[in-house]
Amino acid sequence: MEYNTQLPHLEIPEYGRNIQVMIDHCITIEDRDERNKCARAIIQIMGQLNPHLRDIADFTHKLWDHLFLISKFKLDVDSPYPRPSAETFTTKPLVVPYPASKIKYKHYGKTIERIIDVAKTYEEGPEKKELTRLIANHLKKSYVNWNKDSVTDDIIFKQFKEMTNNELVIDEGVVLTHVNELKNKTHNNQMPITVSRSEGGGNSGKHRFNKNNKNKNKNKHRNNGGSNNNRPSA
Repeated sequence: MEYNTQLPHLEIPEYGRNIQVMIDHCITIEDRDERNKCARAIIQIMGQLNPHLRDIADFTHKLWDHLFLISKFKLDVDSPYPRPSAETFTTKPLVVPYPASKIKYKHYGKTIERIIDVAKTYEEGPEKKELTRLIANHLKKSYVNWNKDSVTDDIIFKQFKEMTNNELVIDEGVVLTHVNELKNKTHNNQMPITVSRSEGGGNSGKHRFNKNNKNKNKNKHRNNGGSNNNRPSA
C-alpha cells in the first residue's frame, strides 16, 4: 500500500494527485501540438475541480499559472497568457508599513486627529467655528461610547485644547449634546427598528390576520373530513 507521505510532493494539493500525474505525463509528450492539446484538456479539468474560482477575475489566467507552477515550470506549451517565472512565486512580499505615530487618546481614534489637523487650516469664520463645535461634540460622543461613566463638557473642552494645542478655540457659552441624548442615539443605532404588521400598514395587518384565520378554518375543515358525505346514513 502506498501512503501519500511516500509519494512525491504535491505543489498545489488542492488539485489532487491525479492532476499532478497528468501534468507530469504532459511534460513527457514530444509532439508540441499533442502537448498543447493535453495542456488545454488539463486546464478544463482543473476548472471543473475548482468551480469557485470562476467568480474570480482572470479565472483562466490563474489556472494557467497554476499549471506551470505544478509542472515546476518544466512544461513547454503555448499559453494564451504571459508565462510566469519561478521568481514570481519565490520573491518575498514587501513589508507593509505600519503607522508609527502614537494616538494621544485611544478612545477618540486617529481619524479625529487628522480632522483636527484639517480644521486648523481653515480660515477664521463661521465655518471654522461650526467645525470646531462639531469636533468637540464628536469627542463627547466617542467618550460616551467607550466609557461607562458620564462626562462633563469641561473635561471634553480640556482634552480638546490638549489635542489641538490651543490652535482651535471653542466659543464661550457653547453647550454640547447632553449625555443622555448621546446614549439614546447610540442605543437606537445599534438596535434594529422593527414595525409590527398592524402598524404603519393601514389595514394590511388586519387583512393578513383574517387571511390566516381563513386558512386555519380550511385546514380544520379538511381534518374533520371535509364534508358530511362521509357520515353514515341514518
